[in-house]
Amino acid sequence: MNQKFSVTGMTCAACSAHVEKAVMGVQGVESVSVSLLTNSMIVDFSAPATAQKICDAVIAGGYGASVEGEKSTGKKHDRAALEDHETPRLLQRLFVSLLLLLPLMYVSMGHLMWNWPVPAAFASNPLAIALYQLLLSAIIMIINQRFFISGFKSLMNKAPNMDTLVAMGSLASFVYSTAVVFMMTADQASAAHHLHELYFESAAMILTLITVGKTLEARSKGKTTDAIKSLMDLAPKTAHVLRDGVEETIAAEDVRIGDTFIVRPGESVPVDGVVLSGESAVNESALTGESLPVDKAAGSHVSAATINQHGALTCQATRVGDDTTLNQIIEMVENAAATKAPIAKIADRVSGIFVPTVISIAVIVLFVWLLAGKDFGYSLARAISVLVISCPCALGLATPVAIMVGSGLGARHGILFKTAASLEAAGRTQFVVLDKTGTVTVGHPSVTDILPAEGISREKLLTLAAALEENSEHPLARAIREKAQDENLDIPSIDRFTALPGHGVRGEMDSQTALGGNAALMREKKLLSAAWKEKGETLSAQGKTPLYFALGNQLLGVIAVADTVKPDSAQAIQELREMGVEPIMLTGDNRRTAQAIAAQVGIQAVVSDVLPGDKESVVRRLSEFGKVAMVGDGINDAPALTRADTGIAIGAGADVALDAADVVLMKSSLRDVAAAIRLSRQVLRNIHQNLFWAFFYNCIGIPVAAGALIPLFGIQLSPMLGAAAMSLSSFCVVSNALRLNLFDPSKPHAQSNRKPLPLPEFLFGMTDINEPAEPEKMEETEMVKTLHIDGMMCMRCVAHVEKALKAVDGVAEVNVSLEENKAVVTLAANISSDVLKKAVEDEDYVVTSIEE
Repeated sequence: MNQKFSVTGMTCAACSAHVEKAVMGVQGVESVSVSLLTNSMIVDFSAPATAQKICDAVIAGGYGASVEGEKSTGKKHDRAALEDHETPRLLQRLFVSLLLLLPLMYVSMGHLMWNWPVPAAFASNPLAIALYQLLLSAIIMIINQRFFISGFKSLMNKAPNMDTLVAMGSLASFVYSTAVVFMMTADQASAAHHLHELYFESAAMILTLITVGKTLEARSKGKTTDAIKSLMDLAPKTAHVLRDGVEETIAAEDVRIGDTFIVRPGESVPVDGVVLSGESAVNESALTGESLPVDKAAGSHVSAATINQHGALTCQATRVGDDTTLNQIIEMVENAAATKAPIAKIADRVSGIFVPTVISIAVIVLFVWLLAGKDFGYSLARAISVLVISCPCALGLATPVAIMVGSGLGARHGILFKTAASLEAAGRTQFVVLDKTGTVTVGHPSVTDILPAEGISREKLLTLAAALEENSEHPLARAIREKAQDENLDIPSIDRFTALPGHGVRGEMDSQTALGGNAALMREKKLLSAAWKEKGETLSAQGKTPLYFALGNQLLGVIAVADTVKPDSAQAIQELREMGVEPIMLTGDNRRTAQAIAAQVGIQAVVSDVLPGDKESVVRRLSEFGKVAMVGDGINDAPALTRADTGIAIGAGADVALDAADVVLMKSSLRDVAAAIRLSRQVLRNIHQNLFWAFFYNCIGIPVAAGALIPLFGIQLSPMLGAAAMSLSSFCVVSNALRLNLFDPSKPHAQSNRKPLPLPEFLFGMTDINEPAEPEKMEETEMVKTLHIDGMMCMRCVAHVEKALKAVDGVAEVNVSLEENKAVVTLAANISSDVLKKAVEDEDYVVTSIEE
């Protein structure tokens, strides 16, 4: 099972590494991902491991752990848990520390180095000055005792962390200085000389400066969860429900499935539901990023946290509590932040050995300087500088802060990354495989062309067509009716309506016979001229379905219906290619329709006539040539989405819990695919910057602190400056990650111009396989059979027949003609006509005859 835990007591990357190691030691644990940023971990385990055993392992390691949700309010998504409670505590500690540090520094630095004035009695007593510094520094150490408790507790558990380094550095300064004070009491004659050997100010300054850095870091980390908190703030607090006919106002979390609730203008929808009555426009920008409101009527779905703008809506609750779209989005963003990206592994490996390595270096530095003839105080200062300048936090935060900010930014734009790994993988995409229907196209047929005959008005042709199709449930008929409604046409009634299977429909209008259907029907009624036949074939070549309409003995014209491309698909394809990503269309539709759509949007590679089960094999083979992202609806394309390096579900709307997808796009815009890749690349760039800074800082800072520049330039780094540098390093990493909030993934960037990889040769082979074979290249064993078929009405019917026949073993080629209602089948083996007939009739079409 997969369980999320809350972890307390972690202060740096070494802590998270030790927690991970402790949990992996529990038998039955398969994987664990610890997030320092969210103080949580996700564990995948099975028997004999249990949640209690996992918590016990973490506690034994010196940290705290509990199953998420057991504390606080018990809610799955607890906003209070995301509030920044750490910064106020740190600010309080910092204020008191600074209040005591200033008089300490005045004496230790101002008076002793620059002769700043102090009371004469005090100035003449070196021992009093030393005790004054000891007292103030001791109080500051007590105020910041958390460093010592955490640091030495971790050391005792053989898991030293950043607090260990700080505690050791500060305590070493304090203990050495205290020893010097005892020397002063023994030799009061030379006490004034020993004042310059005291490091009390370093012990106090190290703790104070680290607290400054921790405060800045905590404040910046608090901002990284702003996206999640803003999503939680969207959730309405109350709902107006109807119970026993009486309206009641209750808490939104008390709404149950099946409850009827009312949403008035200006109010937020409390839970997910379906509209029972009323019409309005609903602003869904909070969930999808789409600025334009969406019209809602009876039967429409509404989501929690969207805002009703105009009319009142009466709805029935379908998803409540943690199952609402809003809560699913919050969970995705939280999980993305709680998981680890593969790029973080190198930082994790370094963090696991970082602190012991630094302690070893500090000890070596101490003895090297002693052997070089320097006194113990000087040598100790170099060792302390090494301890306090080293920063495993910068390493540990380099990846998770960028992931957190990036996933939150994506959520604001309707792009949801399920895990940190998917956020990283999306940016490495080289091929994007696109399903046609619903991805490149709108997913339902609509009227594209209205071609009236000479002397016939466009309105008369559309009116007759809508009247004839009024009683038909065919998707093409629905498209014609919707077109007539959009143009506000008055639709007359049709008498004696009759469906003509495989041909169309017939009825009577104004005592005349009205006909609507395919070319075969018009040819049978001797109404199809050569010119109209050619127009129909031209429309068919464009992937459209021509429907002819006649009244009496006159052909009124033809109306073409097709699944049209989305308005922004062509721009999306162009953006992908400019980013160096090659788009490939993979569809089950026939080759002619697929190529027509591809030509409209600029896709060069098309693989058509692919069965749903075969899409996965195409994606698998393509992944051998580069990183592949598969874009589909998340249901029919589930195997291919799972097989791809990145599965992207587009147009999820209210259904964001798509298991097969790694990335979920709330809108139906194909441009969001480019935006997701663009955002991922920007996050990766930010992570690389953070990792570079973290490694560069430690690689440069540790040698300088050890005194590498002293022999050459005489430059030495005091422990105080080392602590200041350490404080700023983590702050710089977090601040750099916060810059991602200024990035707009929807806008193309000039620096993104790259050349796509060349298309693999096997794709051309799969495309060419659908081309008619040249007669001279056909083997002698090939046979051709022509099946005459009734029942085909549109290009979808053609696709069904092609798939059915191609699924028969031994079929080499299939060419289906809608106009002639026939299928020409080329056989590579001897197949009986009964087998071919059964394949077609299993799809509910009728084979009237077969020519051999």
